[in-house]
Amino acid sequence: MDYGARAKELFESGYNCCQAVFLACTEDSELDTETKAKLASSFGGGIGGMRQVCGTLSGMYLALGLRYGYSDPRDKAGKAAQYELIRALADEFKQENGSIICRELLGLDENFKPKPPEARTDSYYKKRPCGELCKCAADILGRYMDAHPAAEK
Repeated sequence: MDYGARAKELFESGYNCCQAVFLACTEDSELDTETKAKLASSFGGGIGGMRQVCGTLSGMYLALGLRYGYSDPRDKAGKAAQYELIRALADEFKQENGSIICRELLGLDENFKPKPPEARTDSYYKKRPCGELCKCAADILGRYMDAHPAAEK
């Protein structure tokens, strides 16, 4: 499956960045689309529009946790492995895009004040790299999932 193309398509259909990546990378999960969209809804716009960690990474991490995560709170090795993997994927995204921070990726000032979400118009999509960032994050996770099918739960 082309996770990146699907994530970009989902973003361009109106889902936020986190939802787009999470939905694209979990289409084969047992969770229904509405539940997955709700789970990821808070992380768009760099966590609730605060322009912090890019929502595409949050979507990637939610999907990663669903597929490969640990559930036992005493599983220190699982926790350490998960955190190491998260950092590695963040580093890959940062190498490709220069940052993992939404505000920086959008070229916004550090004193940016959150605003209500903008209407999804043609000009909105033309001025933002978000569709491509969704594609990038989903491609990174897709490559990982393709290389590690045995770890699926």
